[in-house]
Amino acid sequence: MNLAELRDGLPEGGLFGGGAWRWSPEPLKLTRKEARSMMALGHPLARFQQACDALYRRSAAGKLPGWLAELLDVGKPEWMVRQQREQSSAEQFPRVIRPDLMLTETGFAMTELDSVPGGIGVTAWLSRIYAAAGYDVLGGADGMIDGFRSLMPDGGTVLVSEESADYRPEMEWLTGELGTAWDVAAAEEYEPDGRALYRFFELFDWESVPTVKQLAQASAAGEIQITPPFKPHLEDKLWLALLWSPALKKVWEQSLRGNHLARLHELVPFGWVLDPAPLPPHAALPRLNAHSWEEVAGFSQKERQLVLKVSGFHESAWGSRGVFIGHDLPAAEWAARLQTALDQSSEQPWLLQEFREGRRITHPVFRDDGSVDMMQGRVRLCPYFFTDGAGSTNFGGCLATIVPADKKKIHGMSDGVLVPCVID
Repeated sequence: MNLAELRDGLPEGGLFGGGAWRWSPEPLKLTRKEARSMMALGHPLARFQQACDALYRRSAAGKLPGWLAELLDVGKPEWMVRQQREQSSAEQFPRVIRPDLMLTETGFAMTELDSVPGGIGVTAWLSRIYAAAGYDVLGGADGMIDGFRSLMPDGGTVLVSEESADYRPEMEWLTGELGTAWDVAAAEEYEPDGRALYRFFELFDWESVPTVKQLAQASAAGEIQITPPFKPHLEDKLWLALLWSPALKKVWEQSLRGNHLARLHELVPFGWVLDPAPLPPHAALPRLNAHSWEEVAGFSQKERQLVLKVSGFHESAWGSRGVFIGHDLPAAEWAARLQTALDQSSEQPWLLQEFREGRRITHPVFRDDGSVDMMQGRVRLCPYFFTDGAGSTNFGGCLATIVPADKKKIHGMSDGVLVPCVID
């Protein structure tokens, strides 16, 4: 496989970023153990999302402490809060699950669980291209396409908002591969026609979609099949910190199977919800050995191996724009960022997580002239899982993003490499 073949094979309408990433002559190689472990995450992650929804609903109903639902409702419009609490929507869950997994020296670290993920079309196209070149890609040549088909087996429409317009070309290519019963429409102009829908816009962008309330009500009532559902709390990163909350320890143990909870604790770095309320005199922030956030703000560079994140329902909550790595910031900026997060807590929740270093790998990359260079990099794995109408969650494929080793944050960038995965 050469560079010209890859570039020339791009669909006429392009893909995300127009293919403005670096190319590689081969997929990313994972060990058999790594691949099996990753591909088996679909069911426990689906159960985790279901448990999150159950905890939220129990809190809203007064069966668990009210602070949980109150925290997850911060910054959300009242109509959306009411909608997601409707009993009729209790069994509606996201049917595409994509964890963001950092490849570390000791395994995987999950930094996000995305219910409205981009990259579906790109991963489908890359899987086909590398499979056609003879590679046994994880998920197969059509695993992503078949997975997406299972969401709307009789056809449907993908609603893409202007905010998500960068992803429209990949979804147009994907629906084109599915057939004439599937199409893409602008969310801002869409008028409900009863067809099944895939919601490809973030809920913080709801005001740009005139029919959003009508769609949410029809979805809750079962009149229209829409995925992901209108449940903004499930699109918050807060759950990654709440998984570690001492106040919820027993509740998690009662809500998830022991092996699923243990797997999540292995995957998810320890986290804290940013709350400016002062601690009692004899209390401390778990694992930080600090009595206040003011102490954390004064941590040395070595001590602040921490990641500060905006939780969700905000335009900066995707694409790593609302992510700040503590030891990568000057002391004054770290303290200012932390204080800003605390100041915003009543309007926009933030969380803090332990930082896990990505493993350094060496991977072949094409130069612009078609020759090959060996790049030192770090990897983010994005496996995609699709839940069909019968409730079965299946692996579709995996997108690996490899960035230069000096990058602390791993996301789509012009000097990053996008490839599918194979077993070494």
